[in-house]
Amino acid sequence: MTWQAFGLPAIYLAGFHVFRPDAVEEGRRMRESCRKYGFEGLFPLDKENYDNLGQRDTAAMIFHANDGLIREADIVMANLNPFRGAEPDSGTVFECGLGYALGKKLYGYIADGRSMSERLGASIDPVTALYSDGMHVEDFDLPLNLMLAVPLNIVIGGLEECLIRAQKDYYGAG
Repeated sequence: MTWQAFGLPAIYLAGFHVFRPDAVEEGRRMRESCRKYGFEGLFPLDKENYDNLGQRDTAAMIFHANDGLIREADIVMANLNPFRGAEPDSGTVFECGLGYALGKKLYGYIADGRSMSERLGASIDPVTALYSDGMHVEDFDLPLNLMLAVPLNIVIGGLEECLIRAQKDYYGAG
């Protein structure tokens, strides 16, 4: 059963914001933003209470809790900005894939809308057209790898802009 049964469609808020020192407070702010646009925000720390567990058991519990939240959600909304490198957080990418497999509506937001080749241009050899790691850079004029950019509704901006887009799509508002 989805949160719709209780009045509001639910959005799973995927992203590296869970690693912030103020993650709980950030989650509260994000849920408030969701409510402002007519959604119930589900934050990955919402089911966290793993006192007295070892590290690996805690990791497994977090995985299963987040999996459950994604299954409860109607929408997966992901922060796809670069995290610890040029690409989005790998956990967030997995959550998008799970959402896709479950048939969820998918949204992602990124601040820099330039294509991958434009963003990585300084590290691409002008002679070989290879990235600094010796590999080709995907060039489909998309801001992210095609496996994210094609199935997700990509919004250039932040959470607020993404919620506005989801509200328009979901409610026909605007």
